[in-house]
Amino acid sequence: MGLRREGREHAVQALYAVELCPAPPREAIALFWETERFKPTAKNFAGELLAGILDHREEIDAQIAAKSPNWSLARMAKIDLAIIRLAAYELLFRADIPKNVTINEAIEIAKKFGTEESPAFVNGILDEIARGLPEKQ
Repeated sequence: MGLRREGREHAVQALYAVELCPAPPREAIALFWETERFKPTAKNFAGELLAGILDHREEIDAQIAAKSPNWSLARMAKIDLAIIRLAAYELLFRADIPKNVTINEAIEIAKKFGTEESPAFVNGILDEIARGLPEKQ
């Protein structure tokens, strides 16, 4: 597994921990990093993603909500929501990552951590978000 995939998986796990932990998000993430040892490069990439997600969470959640009218964020499985938030951040705010890479990575992570329905659910919402964005240079 590549270091970026590993970093994305760590970021998803940390976002999931944020959903379950009563502490503020940045404290929950700090607690997550204490749970085990991580490869520095993967941890650094995950840290970049997590900081961006937390900084833009309202915008990310608004996009997700707009593209999933039949599902409130509260109804979504927490792991699916974590994956979608991560990928939505990449789609919206990371011009250095191609859209198809972001979506494919999210689908693979959903296969690993989600339910049987997760990959299709994640793909559907991310395709809707990506459809409304300009092509990345």
